[in-house]
Parts: sequence; structure tokens; C-alpha cells
Amino acid sequence: MKFAAVDIGSNAIRFQISKVLEYKGVISFKKLEYVRFPLRLGQDVFRNNEISKEKEAKFIKLIHTFKMLIELYEVDDYCICATSAMRESKNGRDIVKKVQEQLEIKIDIIDGEKEAELINTVLHNELDEKSYIHIDVGGGSTELNVFVNKEKLAANSFKIGSVRRLGGLDSPEEWKHMENWVKENVKPEYGNIQAIGTGGNIGKIYELAHLSRSRDSRPTIPLKKIEEVRKDIAKLSLEERINELMLNPDRADVIVPASDIYIEVMKYAGAKEMLVPELGLKDGLIQMLYQKHTNAATKAVFVNTNKFQK
Repeated sequence: MKFAAVDIGSNAIRFQISKVLEYKGVISFKKLEYVRFPLRLGQDVFRNNEISKEKEAKFIKLIHTFKMLIELYEVDDYCICATSAMRESKNGRDIVKKVQEQLEIKIDIIDGEKEAELINTVLHNELDEKSYIHIDVGGGSTELNVFVNKEKLAANSFKIGSVRRLGGLDSPEEWKHMENWVKENVKPEYGNIQAIGTGGNIGKIYELAHLSRSRDSRPTIPLKKIEEVRKDIAKLSLEERINELMLNPDRADVIVPASDIYIEVMKYAGAKEMLVPELGLKDGLIQMLYQKHTNAATKAVFVNTNKFQK
């Protein structure tokens, strides 16, 4: 079986096709195609409450490209989900309808709760009996989840994201709301809490910290190291970040605002260290499709080696 997933974010749109392999009782996903396109829908939406005609045209062209790839790879099923920017845009649903009419491609606009739920399905295997706060920073929103002994005890979505913060459109009231929520839901009786960070920016921060990933160890980074990397990046101009750190332009300008969100939430929660698995919404969508087509009674488990086990 082959599945395709599209994550329409506020900063970038991610497309992935994976093939399901089964060998000796182990289900694994082999990535066949991956495209990340920096359309940055949130830049329009968070300032003007709508997607511009120019970006609408590019968006439809991009979805058309994905449709052709889906057909060429002969995938068994696909799922396309749009998050913060599309759901806040006053013309987002009209664009989704236009795509449906012109291309016969279905796009689901999901809320923050559903977004967090999909990511959590692939996050489950990273959890143990300890206490965690999961921080997923996107371009337009941040999803937070509190886990204790593998059980989700609290979840919320906040209108604070890297693109929104870059434009100065994150309100002090929303920051205070997020701080109060974290302090209310990370309770002293949970003991020491560890953060889990997902999103493209924390992965890049981990990489810039020169920490190596291993199949046999959990990829973690101390809060102090995140602060050091953030400070070093902030000293550089945008041009230096692109040419010296080899960051993509759409990563170079949002990585510092994103760092601020991870750092502050960790401080609110009292977390000194962050686990950085390479997981995201597209992985949750792939797992959802796998479960749908296998009618699995139990959920498949995502692990860092990109394998699923029954």
C-alpha cells in the first residue's frame, strides 16, 4: 500500500508519499517522495484575515502538482489537512471549495485539537511512565499537551506561532493565557517534567547544536543549549543565517521567534530538557490512513527509525 499526506501549514506546505512494507511482523513506512514548499499563507492571513489572490493561485497550482504526483505514484489513499492560517482566513473555505470543484481534491480544515490529536498518535511510542509537556510550534499556532504515565491529561491550542510572532501579531494576552494554562496543568505532584518538541524549527535547532541522532538513544537537548543556539542565531543577519548556517530563507527568519516559544513554555513548565523526535502532522496523517485501510484494532506505533509495529 502507498499513502500520501499533505500538511498545509502557516509557513510551509509539506507533501509526503510513503509505501507500507511488512517484514517478519514489522510494519515500516518507506518514504518515496517528500516536498516542502514555503508558501507562507500565514503572512497574508494574520495581517489581512485572508489569502491573497497571488497566493491563492500558487496554492491551487501546488495542489494540482500534488494531485499529479499522487496519480503517478498510484497511491491507495491520501489525506490533505489545513491548519491555523487556512482556518482563520475568511476566504479559506472558498479556496478549499474551489480546489474541490477544479481538481476534485478534498482538503480538510482541522482545528487545533484535531491537529494535536493526529500528532499525538505518532508521539505515543516516545512516551514512558514519566511526565511530559509536548510543545508543537507551527507558523500560526502552538499546541500543548500534558502527558503523565502515557496518559494525556490536558491539551490546548494557542494563537502563538513563528510566523505570527515574526510579524508582531502575537498578543501579550495570549502569551499570559498560555503561561497560566501551563502553570495550572503542570502540577507539582507530576514530579520532574520533560518537554517534547515537534515542528521544523526545533529539529533545526537540534541540528545546529551539533547533537547527533542515534537509533539507540533518545535525541534530547538541554534548555540551556536551546538558549545558546537561539542567542548565536540572533546575532547573525538574515543573509548570514542563509549563507553561513545554510538555512532556507523561510526558516532563517522564523527560527528565532520559534525558539522563543519553545524556551518560554519550557520555563513555564519547569522543564530542563527537551526530547526532539522527528515527527509531525504528516506522520499522523499517514498513520491514520494505515489504520483506516487495515482496520487495525490497535494503533500502529511510530518509532524514530520510521517503522511502525503492530
